[in-house]
Amino acid sequence: MANFAVDLVRFASIAHSMQADDPHAWDRLILAREDRITVQWAPFEHTPRTARLVIVGITPGRVQAVNALRAFRDELHKGAAIDDALRLAKLVGSFSGPMRTNIVEMLDCIEVPPALDVQDGAALFNPAYELVHFTSALRYPVFVDGENYNGNPDMLRTPLLREMIETFLEAEARLLQDALWLPLGPKPAIALRHLVSRGALRADHVLEGMPHPSGANAERIKFFLGLKARTALSQKTRPDLIEAARETLLAQVRRLRSV
Repeated sequence: MANFAVDLVRFASIAHSMQADDPHAWDRLILAREDRITVQWAPFEHTPRTARLVIVGITPGRVQAVNALRAFRDELHKGAAIDDALRLAKLVGSFSGPMRTNIVEMLDCIEVPPALDVQDGAALFNPAYELVHFTSALRYPVFVDGENYNGNPDMLRTPLLREMIETFLEAEARLLQDALWLPLGPKPAIALRHLVSRGALRADHVLEGMPHPSGANAERIKFFLGLKARTALSQKTRPDLIEAARETLLAQVRRLRSV
């Protein structure tokens, strides 16, 4: 077991002294190594207790981590306390652009905003209120042979990665049990199901089955939203699965709203 020990004071000191493009800084931020896998620290600790919706990816990529580290370093240079710098750095890593637009439209489609007592999906993303928490099944950047982790090897069958889920993601789950949890794709969904089996999450609070909001998924998203006819779909899209997921999610959210 890795027995992860995250020394924020030490990492803050390293980040504070980092040059803009220091290739050696990453080596000083390593949390764990196992065979082909390397886990490195990046400033993704901040978990707002106000969050009503948790959006879960697989793991932060290198670009996302570097951008967050730069923001963290810049806030420290301005004299910010570590906790404040962590909060502001986390905002840099939040989804934006077309991906956020797709998430908002799909949340509106399955009536999530009224279930959370907000006007619409866009209102959820107002950073002033921190109603959305962005996180990952694997909180910190994971690299396999130096490349961004993409789901292989299996995170639950790999002791180091499973420990990350049961250490960091589980702590977030227990803190935000009343929030709705939205996995972006099948890999994060597997991690959330694991936490449900451990009693850290309620199954009815996991919104599983929504198409991934990536632009590469545009056709599936449009069909999910009712903006593209079944007859206009390409052969790669499976409309029955998308329709079933949409109806299941809508029924799930309506049940939660009635409670």
